[in-house]
Amino acid sequence: MNIGIIDEKFVKTIIEKRKREIHKGDCGRILIAAGSTGMAGAAVLAAKAALRAGGGLVQLAVPEKLFPIVQTGVPEATCLERDFSKIDLDRYDAAAIGPGLGESEESAEAVKAIIKKFKKTLVIDADGLNTVAKNDLFGILKERKPGTTVITPHMGETARLLSDKTAAEKTVFSNVKNVKAGKTREEVLALENIKNQRFKIAEMLREKTGAIVVLKGYETLVATGQPKTYTNTTGNPGMATAGSGDVLTGVIAGLAGQKKSGGDRISAEEAALCGVFIHGAAGDLAAEAIGEYGLTAGDLAYYTAIALKKILE
Repeated sequence: MNIGIIDEKFVKTIIEKRKREIHKGDCGRILIAAGSTGMAGAAVLAAKAALRAGGGLVQLAVPEKLFPIVQTGVPEATCLERDFSKIDLDRYDAAAIGPGLGESEESAEAVKAIIKKFKKTLVIDADGLNTVAKNDLFGILKERKPGTTVITPHMGETARLLSDKTAAEKTVFSNVKNVKAGKTREEVLALENIKNQRFKIAEMLREKTGAIVVLKGYETLVATGQPKTYTNTTGNPGMATAGSGDVLTGVIAGLAGQKKSGGDRISAEEAALCGVFIHGAAGDLAAEAIGEYGLTAGDLAYYTAIALKKILE
């Protein structure tokens, strides 16, 4: 297997120091569909991270009842009602869906709509992925233009996405027994199998979804569909905390909206590769400052900007 390494040298080939004449339009207009009752914090974290990663303008598509919470939590972002029949998706340079979204009928319709209608870089995480698995949306996902979709599953979401046990998947999950009374045992076995075969799993997910796969965990993997599957070199155990994935989603989306010096936007693949490194680097800086115990997702969002500053020095 051809394995690539994501390190600071690589990130510096993509992320550039800003020119003096830059304006917020060059930094990208980002749409994040996130949040539901009891999970407004996920939307806040994703939006903060997108802004800390350099996104020029972030809009949150959330239920109207969450507007006061979200706008208090991240006043730099604006809110709009999550109704994709009324949202002009062509206005945005990148989008993300999933953090704290829930799995309601409304959420499922939102996931279907944005997968079908949005043509640029789309990051799908958390409940966005659960909705894809639950409603078998793999067909419309694979219809998207290659290289425009990023999925960011953790181990549990990966198991759900691969739960239909296709012929290829049976070779990976062959030692997982279907024990009716032992759901926990089944899940544990499946997760252990994934951990032991992460490179193979990442590539299988890429083939099944047509997406760039960010398989989160120790030394996060990025399967791009190119000859290489990349492994990350930053991060620490303190990042195993609620909301960490929401921050990563925001970082990747925030990067994907930005223009490079040549005029092109950062691609989905470039945003995924750089995003996992920057996210881990932010975690390392946070751990250095406050320790791994007690590190929160809010710390990761805050240190994202500092990580970028250090990378560009």
